[in-house]
Amino acid sequence: MKKFSIITILIIVFFIIYFLQENIFNAFTIAGIKPNLFIIYILFIGLFANQFVGISFGVISGLILDLLYGKTIGVSAIMLCAIAYLGSYFDKNFSKENKMTIIFMVIGATAVFEFGSYFINSIILNFEREYWNFIKILFVEIIYNILLSIIIYPMFQKLGYIVDRNFKKNNILTRYF
Repeated sequence: MKKFSIITILIIVFFIIYFLQENIFNAFTIAGIKPNLFIIYILFIGLFANQFVGISFGVISGLILDLLYGKTIGVSAIMLCAIAYLGSYFDKNFSKENKMTIIFMVIGATAVFEFGSYFINSIILNFEREYWNFIKILFVEIIYNILLSIIIYPMFQKLGYIVDRNFKKNNILTRYF
């Protein structure tokens, strides 16, 4: 596949995830908390695409989400960019084959995104930080993201190897398959 068609597929997946996030997971909350599929998605792009593609998707996705949700513009973009960078770091240092490794990556990515967003928004919006409530919400969201990543990762992994072959030139494992 050509890079343009892969990027088109990734954009379509973004809209599918947005649809799922807004229509399905609004109805299936745990204690009023829904998962953040975009963290898993951008982590996936950071793991399987090159760093430039991951960071680009992170920034663009974050800006779109900030505009759609009416949040402080740029906070999600910064944090999803950090998640994409974290994904590319994980790709260089850890295996994408081990499910336990993926679970730890999702835990780290969710914690980084939520702590960063909370801290930046508390500075910009000047609100009092309530750490105990934040930690409880973060814990539930991490559990939810872990469960969903276990379920959807096999699909992401298949698409990921296609992305990997097209964006990374020196990948020995997926180069000829």
